[in-house]
Amino acid sequence: MLKNKKFLEQLMGLVGMLIVVSGLSFYAGINYGKNQRETIYLTELSGSINPPLSNEVKSDFNLFWEAWSVLKKDYIDADTLNDQNLIYGSITGLIDSAKDPYTVFLPPKEAERFEEDIEGSFGGIGAEIGIRKEQLIIIAPLNDSPAAKAGLRAMDKILEINGTSTVGIDISEAVSYIRGPIGTEAGLLILRKDWDKPKEIKIIRSLITVPTLKWEMISQPAEKNIAYFKLSSFNSSANRLFYQASLESLTKGTSGVILDLRNNPGGFLEVAVDLAGWFIKRGDTVVIERFKNSPEKIFKANGNEAWRNIPLVILINEGSASASEILAGALRDQLGVKLIGAKTFGKGSVQTLQELKGGSTIKVTVAKWVLPKGEVLEKKGIEPDYAVELTETDIEKEKDPQLDKAIEVLQLIMK
Repeated sequence: MLKNKKFLEQLMGLVGMLIVVSGLSFYAGINYGKNQRETIYLTELSGSINPPLSNEVKSDFNLFWEAWSVLKKDYIDADTLNDQNLIYGSITGLIDSAKDPYTVFLPPKEAERFEEDIEGSFGGIGAEIGIRKEQLIIIAPLNDSPAAKAGLRAMDKILEINGTSTVGIDISEAVSYIRGPIGTEAGLLILRKDWDKPKEIKIIRSLITVPTLKWEMISQPAEKNIAYFKLSSFNSSANRLFYQASLESLTKGTSGVILDLRNNPGGFLEVAVDLAGWFIKRGDTVVIERFKNSPEKIFKANGNEAWRNIPLVILINEGSASASEILAGALRDQLGVKLIGAKTFGKGSVQTLQELKGGSTIKVTVAKWVLPKGEVLEKKGIEPDYAVELTETDIEKEKDPQLDKAIEVLQLIMK
């Protein structure tokens, strides 16, 4: 059952997965908007729900019943209409009118599948998806995933999935089309900013393993050791792995740090807050959750500050979302850390699930994230201090001008 469970979001996507990320199931080829672990609580609506009073509704609800009557009376195939499906369709329209891709209605079968996504594992392509300006897009392909190996990139537009147009599609539908049995093929019609026409990309689904952290020491120049951390997910292993990597790199006399958050779609909010504690002073604000009907919730750093006085730069791009944006934004606001790469995705909202009668569910956005200096993340993203493009030619030639720029900027800071 959904009630009384905690789960991740998006996505901190969807996008998402794209809502909280706790394990393989959340990357069933996409991150179903669960890319955040603001810690989301699932609640159940019980008992009878009284309709709003007439003075609380600023429109004539009788219009709905008039439309219902016309459809049932005059529609040529009215005898094929199912009343329950009409109700579900009406609720879907109601929820969709909010124009928030993260606020969705899930009829019983979709709600059941959503729970399976959380609990189980299945084949996917390893990418977080989202909707931006009514267009289904790739938020971020996971490192070493089938999606990444097939060449998918952040901000690629998905025009079709297995021959089905994505016009008007919602995230739950997209998830159901993309995921499937391991070893089977998913065909995506992709349009990229620099392409003249779309291309079909075929990807073999596999069991998706969410990568977490890779790191190495870079000596440029030889007497200045740079610790390079590539953080791909804010999952439950991130704290432990970052601790181990930091301990080892600190013992080697690190002079500077590059934190690479490119194509990191997010994960647990608590992990982002914990990692911020390695860099900023205890008690400093990392992020604020702003609600409609509740007081703001302020998340503060409470870490060991081990990297606080070590020069740091951060790599970001269009695939940096949710928890990645929170960490990058907090370190920029509190320490003046320079951000290098491309503008982030702009995923800065919190969702909860509310279970309705009959097994249906509403996933609804209830809060937005605000950075320490007051910047709202949702739909805005974070601009880099140094904008550096990474082209397809760079990728083909295995060049990384964004990382090169990060090293250059960090060397200047270390002098």
